[in-house]
Amino acid sequence: MKKQKRPPESKTPAPAAARQGRFTSWPLWWPWLGALAALVLVFVVYGPALNGPFVLDDRALPFMNPRFAGQPLAVWIDGVRPLLAFSFWINYSLSETDPGSYHVINVLLHFLTSCLIALIAAKLLEWAGVAGRRRALLAAFAGALFLLHPAQTEAVAYVASRSEDLSVLFYFAAFAVFLYRSSEWTTLLRALTIVALFGAAVSTKEHTLTLPALLLLTDFFWGRGGLRRNGVLYGLLALAGSAGAVVVWKLLRAADTAGFSMKDLPPATYFFTQCRVIWTYVRMFVLPFGLNADPEVALSRSPLDHGAIFGLVALVAAVSAAWIYRKRWPLASFGVFVFLLLLAPTSSIFPIRDVMAERRLYLPFLGLALIVLEVLRRVRLREAAWACAGAAALCAALTYQRSQVWASPLALWEDTVAKSPQKYRPRFQLAYALYEENRCAESSQSYETASRLGPASYELLIDWALALDCTGNADEAVAKLRQAAIFERTAHVYAEIGMVYGKRGRTQEALEALAEAEKINPHFMMTYVYRGNVYASLGDRAAAAREYQHALVVNPSSQAARDALARVSR
Repeated sequence: MKKQKRPPESKTPAPAAARQGRFTSWPLWWPWLGALAALVLVFVVYGPALNGPFVLDDRALPFMNPRFAGQPLAVWIDGVRPLLAFSFWINYSLSETDPGSYHVINVLLHFLTSCLIALIAAKLLEWAGVAGRRRALLAAFAGALFLLHPAQTEAVAYVASRSEDLSVLFYFAAFAVFLYRSSEWTTLLRALTIVALFGAAVSTKEHTLTLPALLLLTDFFWGRGGLRRNGVLYGLLALAGSAGAVVVWKLLRAADTAGFSMKDLPPATYFFTQCRVIWTYVRMFVLPFGLNADPEVALSRSPLDHGAIFGLVALVAAVSAAWIYRKRWPLASFGVFVFLLLLAPTSSIFPIRDVMAERRLYLPFLGLALIVLEVLRRVRLREAAWACAGAAALCAALTYQRSQVWASPLALWEDTVAKSPQKYRPRFQLAYALYEENRCAESSQSYETASRLGPASYELLIDWALALDCTGNADEAVAKLRQAAIFERTAHVYAEIGMVYGKRGRTQEALEALAEAEKINPHFMMTYVYRGNVYASLGDRAAAAREYQHALVVNPSSQAARDALARVSR
């Protein structure tokens, strides 16, 4: 008998349901394995910065203030950002002022947010009609892009950017809870969860007030729910958002670095400047070169200044295109709206002294990632996979390089000064970093340069004096300190004068300056340490011990006073 021929296999592609079935049949532990690999990778990438010391605003945070040492949690969280302060209290309880644990927490928060980005992208890809392995690949890539992109380095490596990391984690957690509801209706329990996360985000950083607008945009753009079906949710958000807006308005009225009270930076000037800055953020996302911790940005006081009009026209064109092609390119169109909405608190008409900062891209990064996903979903799966892998590897390498810059204050400010040579603050910070490295002559020169770029402030003059004293120029150091006293007559200034005189053996002048410091503020601890040093240099151990003990009464945690007391008590 002849063998019966088997019918030819159909070349018709498997239906979407079958492809979805293959996707869901993957082992459930694969996502967990991928997340673990991502966690290890992000710690490798940010490894150089994990032990980096505190820089700039880090040194003004509560954990660096001796007043908070030994205080209960209630004292720490008594402010406008209680959850942020709570996170710092945890770090302080673990390691006091050792920066290692602070950096580790920042990286962990960043990792958790990247997981939320992947979940959010997966749901939006599903709504856009992307399924199966492509959906899994692109969602994972969105999370990886957020996790490893070098433009995120400042938000992660800079401890003061904890406010960014933590608030955005709460923000996207609320958004994910909203997206993953089982129907277009939002239950009361889910609504309360979203509002609680929204409150946590706003109490960590105020720029997260945009969440209600994002949820409304999502409902309207994707045709999911709306005001009628989600009335309870939006009612609760309106109440919480109004309370938050009142608090933010009060903060802006009282602030000297943000808000409408800055006469030299009116809203119109800020807006025209942001028309250019927004496109710089886009360029940083696409081509992450020239990253700068303190960029120089010229102000546009009219639409014609520095080409602001072209940036404005381009923004109008982008929004118009997003609206016109919203059905053809849904992810990209939604991404444009999300990017501009989430960037609006810092890039619209509300003036902020620093008109640009890399960390401000952290929250709106999702919008740009969605535009990338729109492109990749139209590419063959194999080519898309290779593109995702290559982009992730390149981002990891660039972020590792950038984190090496953040590993050292000297490296950071040398890099910043090279990119912003005419800006006062980076030069000032470089001078201080050089002083910390005991490169006192270079530090003094850098302070002199800073004094020509900006005002000779109280802080600059004191630090400059310390650098001059380090080089042996006591008279010049005292001259700078007396100049600082004209700006602010403080115990700090006169204590430093006493310290300089005391080191040179000019005992009478030292004691007079220290007596003046004590008269101005008897609770300034270093006055007694410096006076103890003067008595110790004269061989009067008993008098020196009394001064060190007085210093410890003022500040029991002072290591300087404790060490000095131990020396004279031997």
